[in-house]
Amino acid sequence: MTDLATLELDLINAIGGAETVAALEEVRVAALGKSGSVSGLLKGMGAMSPEERREQGPMINGLRDRVAAAIAAKKTALEAAE
Repeated sequence: MTDLATLELDLINAIGGAETVAALEEVRVAALGKSGSVSGLLKGMGAMSPEERREQGPMINGLRDRVAAAIAAKKTALEAAE
């Protein structure tokens, strides 16, 4: 399993385990916030060669999009339950 796949699995599990909107927000900040794990990967793309960027960029952006969508879905579900 690649590092990105492992990171995605960990984040999806953390999102699924969040039982309150506040806990979900903590997961969101840890993943997508200014110093978040996914944000760090996106910032690191500037140091990559153009070939690496072409290969890694879509995977990192896809990870960000999937995590954001999972957070949005979980937030909707938590708000509906409250």
